[in-house]
Amino acid sequence: MSARVWIWLLSLSVLWGGSFFFAKVAMAELAPLTVVFCRVALAAVALNLVLVFYGRSLVRAGAPFRSYAGMGLLNNLVPFGLIFWGQTQIASGLASILNATTPLFTLLVAHFITHDERIGGLKLGALLIGMAGVAVLMGPTGIVDSRGTAGQIACLGAALSYAFAGVYGRRFAKLGVAPLEAAAGQVTASAMLILPIMLIVDQPWQLPAPPGATTWAALAGLALLSTALAYVLYFRILAAAGPTNLLLVTFLIPVTAVLLGGLLLGERPAPRQFAGMILIGLSLAAIDGRIVRFLRFAE
Repeated sequence: MSARVWIWLLSLSVLWGGSFFFAKVAMAELAPLTVVFCRVALAAVALNLVLVFYGRSLVRAGAPFRSYAGMGLLNNLVPFGLIFWGQTQIASGLASILNATTPLFTLLVAHFITHDERIGGLKLGALLIGMAGVAVLMGPTGIVDSRGTAGQIACLGAALSYAFAGVYGRRFAKLGVAPLEAAAGQVTASAMLILPIMLIVDQPWQLPAPPGATTWAALAGLALLSTALAYVLYFRILAAAGPTNLLLVTFLIPVTAVLLGGLLLGERPAPRQFAGMILIGLSLAAIDGRIVRFLRFAE
């Protein structure tokens, strides 16, 4: 990969890793679903403005609104809601590490749903290593700490939802939908889907006081940087370097989130969490073949 693509990749890891930090800050004053709505609604406004700038619009004949809604449900509403709620129970760094299991769940989902992506010997081994990493993360005392366990399970549920979204999202290429339009469509649909749920569950008008400047800044960072800008960067990397190299960002996001959580939120990951992160990282490296290529090069 070129130096420019590496810069994009590192930038994307910071943007997505920062989403866990921004969400944790915003939820000091706002409920999880309210934060989800603000994230997707502000991102939808930003991405639709970008579309207008390029002379395009979601409102056109033949637009796949059902597909946008399906993608918004699987890729935004469900995982964002589960992750943000999970972060009310566990540290943001741990949430990001659990989120890194998304490719492992994608292996399972693709194996059972698609006909062209089956789990072979190497991928099965990688899957087992990744599952061991999750077990190490949760630890032997996880069952006793039911609150922390619920938060971890919620983050794993989000990773599973992302896996279904990855398989479901393949239809956009077949439909001839441009990446930027797909991104704008899914966050716009997500905002419309989450709005009534958020109003019923969170009832934000009952907040004891309006959110402060810090919360608004966190929401802006979450929506404009970690969602709108991140999606644009994501699709640029996908076009320039392909999906295999894009998977590298999965290794980097937990590092960014753990560092931000430690430096700015005072979170201190346990040693077993680092051990679990290493195991998950090894499994992801095995999935995309980097370990095999390295060993063959070293021979």
